[in-house]
Amino acid sequence: MSKFSLYSDKSAISFENHVEGLEEQTKTSLLDLRNFVKSLGNNVIEEVRPHRIVYTKSLTFRTFLDIQPKRDSLTISLTKGRSESIMIQTVKTIEDIANVKPQIVEVK
Repeated sequence: MSKFSLYSDKSAISFENHVEGLEEQTKTSLLDLRNFVKSLGNNVIEEVRPHRIVYTKSLTFRTFLDIQPKRDSLTISLTKGRSESIMIQTVKTIEDIANVKPQIVEVK
């Protein structure tokens, strides 16, 4: 996938680096969420950063989803628009991910 940050170095870190060291349920949740977000369309761009994974749908609306993996949970920040507040939620299970997915779909 193409990058949307001008200053990041793709060789610095990979998605797999974030998966290492996670508890099995957290790893499953992260992979499920990643597959779901990537299925939202060809315009979804993933960028792996040192402490998180971010997604955008265009260069003008930088980030709509920010995932910070931790050993036993994922901290998800969801931005629905520039003028709306950021929703931050900590998820630990697949059920928690299922509850976040409808909110991700609402992002325009």
